[in-house]
Amino acid sequence: MADINLKEITLIVGVVTACYWNSLFCGFVFDDVSAILDNKDLHPSTPLKTLFQNDFWGTPMSEERSHKSYRPLTVLTFRLNYLLSELKPMSYHLLNMIFHAVVSVIFLKVCKLFLDNRSSMIASLLFAVHPIHTEAVTGVVGRAELLSSIFFLAAFLSYTKSKGPDNSIVWTPIALTVVLVAIATLCKEQGITVVGICCVYEVFIAQGYTLPLLWTTAGQFFRGKSSIPFSMLQTLIKLIVLMFSTLLLVVIRVQVIQSQLPVFTRFDNPAAVSPTPTRQLTFNYLLPLNAWLLLNPSELCCDWTMGTIPLIESFLDIRNLATFTFFCFLGALGIFSLRYPGDSSKTVLMALCLMALPFIPASNLFFPVGFVVAERVLYVPSMGFCILVAHGWQKISNKSVLKKISWVCLSMVIFTHALKTLHRNWDWESEYTLFMSALKVNKNNAKLWNNVGHALENEKNFERALKYFLQATHVQPDDIGAHMNVGRTYKNLNRTKEAEESYMMAKSLMPQIIPGKKYAARIAPNHLNVYINLANLIRANESRLEEADQLYRQAISMRPDFKQAYISRGELLLKMNKPLKAKEAYLKALELDRNNADLWYNLAIVHIELKEPNEALKNFNRALELNPKHKLALFNSAILMQESGEVKLRPEARKRLLSYINEEPQDANGYFNLGMLAMDDKKDSEAEMWMKKAIKLQADFRSALFNLALLYSQTAKELMALPILEELLRHYPDHIKGLILKGDILMNQKKDILGAKKCFEKILEMDPSNVQGKHNLCVVYFEEKDLLKAERCLVETLALAPHEEYIQRHLNIVRDKISSSSFAEQPISPTGKTSGVEGDKIPAENVKEVGGEPRPAKIIKPSDNKSQPKSNKLLGKNTDKETPHKTTKEIKEIEKKRVAALKRLEEIERILNGE
Repeated sequence: MADINLKEITLIVGVVTACYWNSLFCGFVFDDVSAILDNKDLHPSTPLKTLFQNDFWGTPMSEERSHKSYRPLTVLTFRLNYLLSELKPMSYHLLNMIFHAVVSVIFLKVCKLFLDNRSSMIASLLFAVHPIHTEAVTGVVGRAELLSSIFFLAAFLSYTKSKGPDNSIVWTPIALTVVLVAIATLCKEQGITVVGICCVYEVFIAQGYTLPLLWTTAGQFFRGKSSIPFSMLQTLIKLIVLMFSTLLLVVIRVQVIQSQLPVFTRFDNPAAVSPTPTRQLTFNYLLPLNAWLLLNPSELCCDWTMGTIPLIESFLDIRNLATFTFFCFLGALGIFSLRYPGDSSKTVLMALCLMALPFIPASNLFFPVGFVVAERVLYVPSMGFCILVAHGWQKISNKSVLKKISWVCLSMVIFTHALKTLHRNWDWESEYTLFMSALKVNKNNAKLWNNVGHALENEKNFERALKYFLQATHVQPDDIGAHMNVGRTYKNLNRTKEAEESYMMAKSLMPQIIPGKKYAARIAPNHLNVYINLANLIRANESRLEEADQLYRQAISMRPDFKQAYISRGELLLKMNKPLKAKEAYLKALELDRNNADLWYNLAIVHIELKEPNEALKNFNRALELNPKHKLALFNSAILMQESGEVKLRPEARKRLLSYINEEPQDANGYFNLGMLAMDDKKDSEAEMWMKKAIKLQADFRSALFNLALLYSQTAKELMALPILEELLRHYPDHIKGLILKGDILMNQKKDILGAKKCFEKILEMDPSNVQGKHNLCVVYFEEKDLLKAERCLVETLALAPHEEYIQRHLNIVRDKISSSSFAEQPISPTGKTSGVEGDKIPAENVKEVGGEPRPAKIIKPSDNKSQPKSNKLLGKNTDKETPHKTTKEIKEIEKKRVAALKRLEEIERILNGE
């Protein structure tokens, strides 16, 4: 075996860089979204042990919806990327490109076991530039292929050193091989197939046996004419060790998936659920189809599921001819390589093994897979193909007549392949470009039409998305997911009638419950979301809440472990004012997933509805233990602490609100509530700062504007409050508290009696029974020296609030003034200082306006979308309204304000009496 030199490494790395540099500018597309963006296992907050409990997509292996793809070491490299650059795709693509270069270099070393240096270099270059690898290299999830291939080839190279002098066994390379096989398998399942290649290498390459020789030796042994040769015994020992190690790995792998195969739908792999002989004919045809993609990678497609490859339902189908030809060619190569000794037959044999054995897990031979054709699974098999091509080129180029032609053809193949790879990389730039490129190749795959629709939907281009979703339903009328997508898009377009019709169509396509048969095993879990989406749609109609609840219960009856159904039902039960039943629903969901922060958060909301703030706070804290950055739990727990009135909780409330604005820096609610906390703590400057930040983010923030004006008025900055009130009333002309406060400032500070009068008159136009506005208008009449009008006004006010003593006193004072002789002819101005409405500018219970913007409070409906991702929808408590139940703290504040108001009333009385 010749060593590789620096020039060869440099050339290979340079070629890989030239072909894949533009992949660095691609984003996360297709399966990358689930494996990277939605995978919590990448986050540093997730314990490392969780990587070894979940599948490649972050789903616990114990769950039925798990794909059972166990690749923790690959996920570990994603986590390393996340530590370096979080979710910036460039670093992920760069590492993939590096791994591909490493595989290409190691592959060169493997080639030199069977080819001369020149042919080995050609095979390695062809492998480096082959367009079929774009999915494995440019698609980030293809890293599983790259990592597995590195250890796959390393294990094989290690095993080639297990033969010592005089055919002795060297155990260290064998032990290293077993370790490397285990690592390769933890990167991707097909890594275990290198054991089969090692066995073939041992028997036919290292020991030099041919099939006829093995047959003859075995025949003589069984006839008792000879014993097994010592070299063959040693070979058997090595093979037994390899096979035992492999069996042990398989047993461990079966334990990991808990003896369960993943659940796929008939759309993922239609042939897998087809009857005989359709299933066998179609599966056999897929083999020459994959070989054709290696030979002619001109039309590549990211998704070959559903109707891409029509089923072969008859022996007369012309495609069976391709299958027959392929197996004849493969059989001829196999017979040549096994029957005849020589370097050429050994090279062909190893090439065939590299093509066939790593492909077995994807061949549907032992178990069905979730795809029809997947270009990335051809990454390792293409190594055997490249060796075959290089070996064939070597044979042709040795003939002087064809030497120049062979070089020209080879150069064109490598150059065109490199250009195709470079161009193909741009298809992976975004989901829209990827799926549109796929539709150019295949228009019979409804999934592609759906995915283009999803890409447009993510851009909020719902009208165009709808066209693609509708086309998906035409291509595959029984595709439940397509009808669900149509329904969701109609909903986004506010066409609820059409949305409901589409959801009903999807529901009608669901398989009916068969008594005695497990429903969950016959349908993709995501399809059950049709019940959730339909229920979420119809529950907007208050008269159909029971109907929506029935749909949730139907979904739960089909899958008692359907967590999202419990979550959505819990939210609906809260809306139906059934908090105890909502609590039951959330507790049931927590039985299924106690580590779900959202569920603990939901349960906290239920306890708030049940008027159990202490329990609510405990559940908020539990949610924050699981996810310290849970935004809704941070916000609402802080509000709960603030509203409790307990001073000792205020520092923690402030800390949580600071964490919230760190997570949501553009949400004005966080700054506003920090301002309210500061007002409670009498930190006027800090309160002013937070209120201004809230208003800067949301110029029409009603409560922030009012409370900032109120803050100014309470800190002797009444004139600074006026422009704030003007802005408030510009956005909300009917804001009664704002009008009262403005009228008060105009009366007392600006001495603008007419302006104050307009404010109070406007209040009475909107609310003729408003006692504060009417009483203050009475005082305006007094200031205008119209005592008779003031008397009538106070009589009307007293009728509205007969128990308010201060109104009666003011009426008596005015009447005394009218009856005095000094007022017989004309109104007499009260002596002394004019105070206007000093005592009644704002009633005590209305001094502070709490809230104002919808406060995030309730959760979490399952998302009405393509793949049912975990997504939170925020509902809110409308805190524009007065708080119906006041805390002890608020009551004390009211009393303090009432005492202050009474003192001001006494001052007014002194003025009215002319003191």
